[in-house]
Parts: sequence; structure tokens; C-alpha cells
Amino acid sequence: MDQHEVVALISTTAELMEQFQRNCAQIEQQQRALSQQLQGLSQQLPATVRQSADATLSHLPGALMGKLQSGLEQPVDEYQKRLGQAGALLGEGSKALAQQLQHMERLHKSLIWKTSAALVGCMTLLLLGGIWLSMHYSGVIRDNQVAADKLRAINSADVILCGGRLCANIERKAQGYGDKGQYAVVQQR
Repeated sequence: MDQHEVVALISTTAELMEQFQRNCAQIEQQQRALSQQLQGLSQQLPATVRQSADATLSHLPGALMGKLQSGLEQPVDEYQKRLGQAGALLGEGSKALAQQLQHMERLHKSLIWKTSAALVGCMTLLLLGGIWLSMHYSGVIRDNQVAADKLRAINSADVILCGGRLCANIERKAQGYGDKGQYAVVQQR
């Protein structure tokens, strides 16, 4: 993996992290707005029902109420049943919304952990790759150091090519090296 690919991987990971954080913030804002709307509606419902009932009942004159009470009991009971059913449906809806909000919160936490784990994994891979490259190139440098020392010695020696072979100007008075003294020191340039 070369440096451009690593930089591209890091850039892509950062962009994904930013997009994920923006999405999480949007979801959180939507959840808050829905929760506030639900609270407002649940607070307004009893007052609205009471006002509706008061407005309906206050318009009927007392004398007519007495005479029609037996005839109105059935529709009022049905109205109360419907009102009770509507309240029950509203309660179920609010429970479902609360469950959905809890599910989204768990999903949000799960996504944060997964993204964090992926980021830690990428950083670990980058660190391990850097360590491996450092060790590899330090070995290459050691190998080249030995070759560089030999080249320096050859460059400082007085040697030339003689008909395709290497010829050297040797020091005649220097001591010989090797098992049999067959090697002589080459003069410096």
C-alpha cells in the first residue's frame, strides 16, 4: 500500500465519519422534534376534549336536556366509547413511537461503536504498516551501508581496467593479507 492509497483511505474514512455524525445529528433533531410534538399533543388532548364536551353540553337548554336525556344517553355512550377508543389508539401510538425512538437510539449507539472500531482498526493497520516499512528499510539501509563502504574503498584505490581485467597500483612495502599473504594493499589515489 503506497502513501497515496493510505492518504486516500484516511480521507475517505474521515468523510464517512463526518457524514455519519451529520446523519446522527439530524436523526437526533428529528427525534427531539417528534418527542416535543407528542408531548404537546398529549397535553392538549384532555383540554380539547373537555372544551368540546363543555361547548356541546352548554348549548343545550336545561329543559330540553331533561326531556331528551333518555334519547341522548345512547349517543353519548357511543361518543364516550369512540372517545375512549381514540384515547387508547393515541396511547398505543405514543408507545410505538417511544419504542421506535429507543430502537433508533440503540442503532445510533451501535453505529458509533462500529465506526469507532473500524477507525481503530484502520489506525492499527496504518501503525503496523509504518513499523513494517521502517524495519524493512532499515535492513535495506544496513545492506547498502556495507556496499557503500566497499564502493568508497574501491573509489579511493588506485585501480584501472587493463584489457578487461582489474589492475591495481599496490604498495610494495605493505604487509600481505590472507592465508598465504597473497593479497597486497592498494595505493590511495
